[in-house]
Amino acid sequence: MELTVPVKDGEVWAEDTGGEGLPLVLLHPGVGDSRIWDTIMPRLTERHRVIRYDTRGFGRSAPPTAQFSQAADLLAVLDHFDVDRAVLVASSMGGATALNLAVDVPARVAGLALFCPGVTGARELESPELIAQVGELGQAGDLEGLVALGLRTWGAAGTGDDAEAAAQLRAAVPGWLTTFGKQVPDADAYDRLGQVAAPCLLALGELDQAEVVRVNEAMAERIPGCRLVRLPGVDHFPSLRAPDRVAELTLELYDSVR
Repeated sequence: MELTVPVKDGEVWAEDTGGEGLPLVLLHPGVGDSRIWDTIMPRLTERHRVIRYDTRGFGRSAPPTAQFSQAADLLAVLDHFDVDRAVLVASSMGGATALNLAVDVPARVAGLALFCPGVTGARELESPELIAQVGELGQAGDLEGLVALGLRTWGAAGTGDDAEAAAQLRAAVPGWLTTFGKQVPDADAYDRLGQVAAPCLLALGELDQAEVVRVNEAMAERIPGCRLVRLPGVDHFPSLRAPDRVAELTLELYDSVR
């Protein structure tokens, strides 16, 4: 079932496969939209209810018209579908949102499957130079320049014609540009990861940016009982590079929660 879900001062596109039991909620990265999960959806929906959505400005969701919080939007989606608790499956930007909810509203998070996750408050992940480059290319309306920048930055595993990753970046670029200045940063979570109570798996891509790898390693150390998995040959697009492994790890985490 596809529909639009009301959020504060806006709405987002969402999909709910239906079914009973603890749902899996998929949170996409900033380098793509919810279609980045297409590669693993069949494996997940065989036995489980799966909910996914596009954050504001990404994919099939309208750009924001007012300031908004990613964590507040996630809560709105959960409330709309009457989900009291969920296993969150999240990548990059989505990982930061999932961790904010896990720290601030732990009763709503039954488990965390994190793939190359971001986290609010990790200064090493901030890159003023990269933001400036995106701004310059965005002002010039250079979509392909932004896609090329994204591939250079996050697509180290790609060789030659990297069509899938490029398509995801083309879908993501409007979100980068339309949310700038409207997304309110959620509270820093990096120094509060010791408060995460839910079972957690964190998978990092060994070909990801060096600073992302370092922060992911530190995150796994800070989260109590976190299982750290290293994905060889994987960059910042884990569900494209190793879909079977991503699905397998997600289902393993789900089963451990049950």
